[in-house]
Amino acid sequence: MTKTQVILYGRPGCHLCEEAKQAIEAAGCSDLYTLTEVNIEAGPVLLDLYKDHIPVVSINGVEAFRHQVDSDLFKERVLTNLKKEY
Repeated sequence: MTKTQVILYGRPGCHLCEEAKQAIEAAGCSDLYTLTEVNIEAGPVLLDLYKDHIPVVSINGVEAFRHQVDSDLFKERVLTNLKKEY
């Protein structure tokens, strides 16, 4: 089974980004996805795109959350993405 790819776009010191990461972890489905954290300050394109809108979470390349993450909805979206693969 291929894991769902989750990307958390944020920046160091962002309390909302930490809350989003905690909500993702609280979903209790870490065995179903791979989480990559991306620092938007690493380049001008990401900084311009997301500077006032973090955190942003994408699931398999599609933006799923902006500003806040709901644990239950995150889990539902990860499971939905897994079902699409089959």
